[in-house]
Amino acid sequence: MGKVYVAGTCDTKGEELAYVKALVEAEGVAATLVDLSTHEAGTGADIPASQVASWHPEGPGAVFTGDRGRSVGAMALAFERFITARPDIAGVIGLGGSGGTALVAPAMRALPIGVPKLIVSTVASGNVAPYVGPSDIAMMYAVTDLAGLNRISRTILANAAHAMAGMARTAPPQATDSRPAVGLSMFGVTTACVNQVSERLGGGIDALVFHATGTGGQSMEKLADSGLLAGLIDVTTTEVCDFLMGGVFPSTPDRFGAVARTKLPYVGSCGALDMVNFGARESVPAAYAERLFYIHNPQVTLMRTTAAENDRMGRWIGERLNACDGEVRFLIPEGGVSAIDAPGAPFHDPQADAALFAALEATVKATTRRRLIRLPHHINDPEFADALVAHFRDVAPGL
Repeated sequence: MGKVYVAGTCDTKGEELAYVKALVEAEGVAATLVDLSTHEAGTGADIPASQVASWHPEGPGAVFTGDRGRSVGAMALAFERFITARPDIAGVIGLGGSGGTALVAPAMRALPIGVPKLIVSTVASGNVAPYVGPSDIAMMYAVTDLAGLNRISRTILANAAHAMAGMARTAPPQATDSRPAVGLSMFGVTTACVNQVSERLGGGIDALVFHATGTGGQSMEKLADSGLLAGLIDVTTTEVCDFLMGGVFPSTPDRFGAVARTKLPYVGSCGALDMVNFGARESVPAAYAERLFYIHNPQVTLMRTTAAENDRMGRWIGERLNACDGEVRFLIPEGGVSAIDAPGAPFHDPQADAALFAALEATVKATTRRRLIRLPHHINDPEFADALVAHFRDVAPGL
């Protein structure tokens, strides 16, 4: 067993950090207190701020600038480099408000999936996506501000310390599944397709399905970058819609980046490229007021993409596929790209779909390893699932 790293700004959270460290150690787990204060004052931490700051590419001077905003960003980078170099991590626990959370979260995101990560934060009851990203960080709401120990903070911090000690002390079951893992992307409107693909892959493949909610695609690609996937069947590329049109489930600009970097066998498609996701109907930007909407549920409003938007998406995706030098197949379902893009369904718009398909064909540079394939099927048709699996077997013959 390694040690738990307890991280935060000792100049403002020293009492709370020491309390957590003591509770972790009381559970029989070694702990090290790391100071992330953005000045060089001595704090009594096991790892002083100056030592962490020395890990910044430009040295401590880039951290201790006197400008809080710049210093927080620089210390976050230094801590990321420091923590990812540790050979003895059993877990990392951080404490803080918005600044402290911003200091520790990037380092945690850089650690492998499975390493215990927990942040006690005053911002944990809000939108934590910018902090958690595609990682397995656990966020615990602090309830009161982290401004000294009191009857509430002692309880919250004790629960966090005991949870971290338990995770660090008890190794998860060793994975015994030797099957190759394949990543699949899915949305509610492409579930029928992905379920059929998973079934057709059979018991020899460990199918890992990712919900295409922005972080889902990032998680899939993070596992690809980490060497934990043997290939991808990227049925549902809908996160590109939200990235380009301002929806709530966006990809990052690096969508498809892992495919280019790893050259993993890849089969993709146009799943749910007919929709941009927003929250409740009243949350839709005023600029889109006259568009076609479908109320998926009270919290999710879907907006139909136009021919012009589809042309833009097709070119964007095509350019990124052109950067992929591994075995790539991208399948076009001419019968519709989602459950609600079919004859008689709310988003059926063959003209808009045609613009998407034409833009892909105009952009993708076909080679012997990179192919664009049109099929006369709807994305949820059994024949389309058959084709996805057949092409995956072709690009990944050993799986």
